[in-house]
Amino acid sequence: MSEIMYYITSFAYYYPLFMAYVWMIGGVYYRFHWEHVGGKSYLEPPELDEYPGVSILLPCFNEGDLAEETIGRLFEQTYPNFEVIAVNDGSSDNTKEVLDVLNDKYPNLRVIHLAENQGKAMAMNMAALMSKNEYLVGIDGDAVLEKNAVHWLISHFVNGGHRVGAVTGNPRVRNRTTLLGKIQVGEFSSIIGLIKRAQRIYGRVFTVSGVVSAFRKTAMHRVGYWTTDMITEDIDVSWRLQLDHWDVRYEPNALCWILMPETFKGLWKQRLRWAQGGMEVFKRYFKQLLSWRKRRMWLVAFEYIVSVLWSYVAALMIFLWLLGKFFTMTEPLYIATILPGWNGVVLGITCLLQFAVSIMIDSKYDIGLGKVYYWMIWYPIAYWLLNVATVIVGVPKALLRTEGVRATWQSPDRGLS
Repeated sequence: MSEIMYYITSFAYYYPLFMAYVWMIGGVYYRFHWEHVGGKSYLEPPELDEYPGVSILLPCFNEGDLAEETIGRLFEQTYPNFEVIAVNDGSSDNTKEVLDVLNDKYPNLRVIHLAENQGKAMAMNMAALMSKNEYLVGIDGDAVLEKNAVHWLISHFVNGGHRVGAVTGNPRVRNRTTLLGKIQVGEFSSIIGLIKRAQRIYGRVFTVSGVVSAFRKTAMHRVGYWTTDMITEDIDVSWRLQLDHWDVRYEPNALCWILMPETFKGLWKQRLRWAQGGMEVFKRYFKQLLSWRKRRMWLVAFEYIVSVLWSYVAALMIFLWLLGKFFTMTEPLYIATILPGWNGVVLGITCLLQFAVSIMIDSKYDIGLGKVYYWMIWYPIAYWLLNVATVIVGVPKALLRTEGVRATWQSPDRGLS
């Protein structure tokens, strides 16, 4: 038993250490192999041989306060050939009235009103079916798209070949006045951005960013568009496209400024949805992964399931440590402390190195990003514990959830005013 506990505790410490270096090496390789486009910045997208029509899909639920800014910025896009289709998904605020006013203001804006809340996936499906173009760009109703973002996203379809099914953009956090906001700024660089770069080296990504992604309509038609009963439609569509052998890419120059939760309640709901959604997707498509033809998804799936296992191991260690504070336990099960020793110090230094590498890579997209480095020391303490807790709660919810039930949405926590 003591030997088993040794391996369990070693896994808890060394798995994040190992993955940090995998992500750093993958991110640095991606940066110099694919991201360095002739020294240009995100303000200078490449010239394209053609500019095919693009339909920007904008699902809205209770976006009355933000829709005007979002749509106004969409019509500042430098890409020359696009339309915007906004779907009011049964909002209970003044979203309908705001969209109707904007519909009169912008000739290339079309508005669809749904009588009841049908969920983001259904809103995206309705907009896609109404679109007149082969290329679709989906963003959230509270996001602000950088003016060259559509150009960067579509460049992959024009220059990348016919197997490109989707391109995920680079979401950046707008609200960063609180500690939670500052930490999330670093997280989107050091964790999310770095992971997407590394996963592109694998050849497959776990998920596109639902807040900003582009799709080939032909590919979406083959896989059945967005699934309406999955709590995270972005993870689901990413897996279905790649299991159908479409290429999913990452474009860091396609910037999208987003609002994130700045309360623990809002953050908990968001991360619980992510944790539950990831397991729902794994549960539904696990059998397909057993096929040799789907082998390119194995690394991403393996990384995901090991991360879930790590969360349970970390929770077990915390539980046994707390148990030892109240009860006398036998030596093999006794954990004297969960405070880091020398291996914890190495892990902490590695985390800081990972944050530094990611900030250096992403600093050209986000001016002043280095200012959040000081606050990232709290990330392993606060967010690792939060992620462990949401996985512990979210995985059983996903496994027990009845399939076929429509996944509707609620207004998210968009941070403090």
